[in-house]
Amino acid sequence: MSLYYLCVCVVGLAGSVAALMLQHKHLLGALLSLEAALMNLFVLLFCYSSGFLGCYSSLIFIALSACEASMGLAVLVSLVRSHGNDYVSSFTSQGC
Repeated sequence: MSLYYLCVCVVGLAGSVAALMLQHKHLLGALLSLEAALMNLFVLLFCYSSGFLGCYSSLIFIALSACEASMGLAVLVSLVRSHGNDYVSSFTSQGC
C-alpha cells in the first residue's frame, strides 16, 4: 500500500512540475500547479511520517499549506487589481 502512495505522489509531483513549466500565460495556473505540488508532498510526508511524529506534523503541514494558499490568492488579487489581468507577460519588476 505504501508503494502505491509513493508512486501516485511521485507521478502527481512530476505532473504538477511539468504543468508549472508549461504555464507561461496566467499566474492563476502557475499558483494552482504549485498548490498541486504542495498537496502531493503533503500526502507523501503524511504517509511516511505518521509513524514517527504523530498527528502534530499533519496539523503543521495543513496550517502551512493553508497559509501558502491564502498568500498566493492575496498576491493574485492585488496583481489583478493593479494590472487589470493575470497575464505573466504584463508584470515587470519596475512596475511593482
